[in-house]
Amino acid sequence: MTKGIGKLDLVDIEVYESQGGYQALRKALKQMTPEDVHNEVKKANLRGRGGAGFPAGIKWGFLPDDGRPRYLCCNADESEPGTFNNKMLIEYNPHLLIEGILLAAYATKAAQSFIYIRGEFKRGYETLVKALAQAKAKGYVGRNILGSDFSQEITIHRGAGAYICGEETGLLSSLEGGRGEPRIKPPFPAVSGLYGCPTVVNNVETLCNVPFIVDRGAEWFLSIGTEKSPGTKIFSVSGKVRRPGNYELPLGVTLRELLEEHAGGLLPGRTLKAVQPGGASSPVLLPEHLDIPLDFDSVQAAGSILGTAGVIVFDDTVCMVRTALYYADFFSHESCGQCTPCREGTAWTARILRRIEQGQGTEHDLEVLRSLKETMSGTTICLLSDFSITYLQSVLKHFEDEFKAHVHGRSCGLHAREVRSA
Repeated sequence: MTKGIGKLDLVDIEVYESQGGYQALRKALKQMTPEDVHNEVKKANLRGRGGAGFPAGIKWGFLPDDGRPRYLCCNADESEPGTFNNKMLIEYNPHLLIEGILLAAYATKAAQSFIYIRGEFKRGYETLVKALAQAKAKGYVGRNILGSDFSQEITIHRGAGAYICGEETGLLSSLEGGRGEPRIKPPFPAVSGLYGCPTVVNNVETLCNVPFIVDRGAEWFLSIGTEKSPGTKIFSVSGKVRRPGNYELPLGVTLRELLEEHAGGLLPGRTLKAVQPGGASSPVLLPEHLDIPLDFDSVQAAGSILGTAGVIVFDDTVCMVRTALYYADFFSHESCGQCTPCREGTAWTARILRRIEQGQGTEHDLEVLRSLKETMSGTTICLLSDFSITYLQSVLKHFEDEFKAHVHGRSCGLHAREVRSA
């Protein structure tokens, strides 16, 4: 997916074609039925790259064949702190995304496709508009693509900056012109999604894998990564490392290799304190976890989630109370407000953490924070409420001494400065 980025102008469709671009689409339309493409992706066990890791091929199979039009939505509303891999793909390899969307639309027999892009991605939006115009001019988008019976239009829709629209039903609500509020599930989007019709919502990186699977085959894809997590993943590394950035590596690479060999290790003279492997909503891993494989199942077994693979690194200068406050402010600001446990819980979490960070907290405040998992988990329409406290609960468990230092000693003695994620 990242081959050629930084070396070739892949925004130019002719450059993309010279590297084998749109070859998979040609192959699919000339040699494969929609069912063939679907089955190949299913056989490859392509797991969703947006966070949950659910197999894309199985997800596509949930669409009912009941005569209603089907829609495909690309979730490009990348807003998770510490995650910036989708942004790179959109800005530097947009035709790969367009080709992936076309193949997914062909496989699912979608009537139309949409790209819902984060409002702040101005450059990415302009790049996609340019690339889409090129693809239309070349006959890859529109009616009777490449002389086949397959027709497909792709509409690009800019969001308004709401993190909650990264949740698939919140995205669909916004795309329909309503407030970006998640919906109660079931029914799931596959049954009742955009305009009440069967809808598939896939992440940018998920769709960018599809052309390779169609072109090279499921067996090739399965030969990369691990048995249960095949393929590569783009890891977005930020925080206290020498070389922050995006690194595309096989799933199953160890955390140690990612940080030391690719991201250049920690800053001079510093020691590792903790790592978030899956963006702002993931529980921390500790130095003892450096040798775990970074795949969906291994990270979960270690007590965290791979999520978006936004790897945020904390060294011994970081105040964990301050980082918890930074995230609490973020989730409080981004709550859509329709569920009371989330609306009130995220706001009060931020207030309590601010008291503690400023040296005005109490032991009772710590008890209240610990109890949040009972009142904020599993009680709302979407998982923002749950995810808003996963990091907090993990640092309360592993770095309780720092919280107590703020309560009793008024300071933990560390730099009270949040780690700004990309």
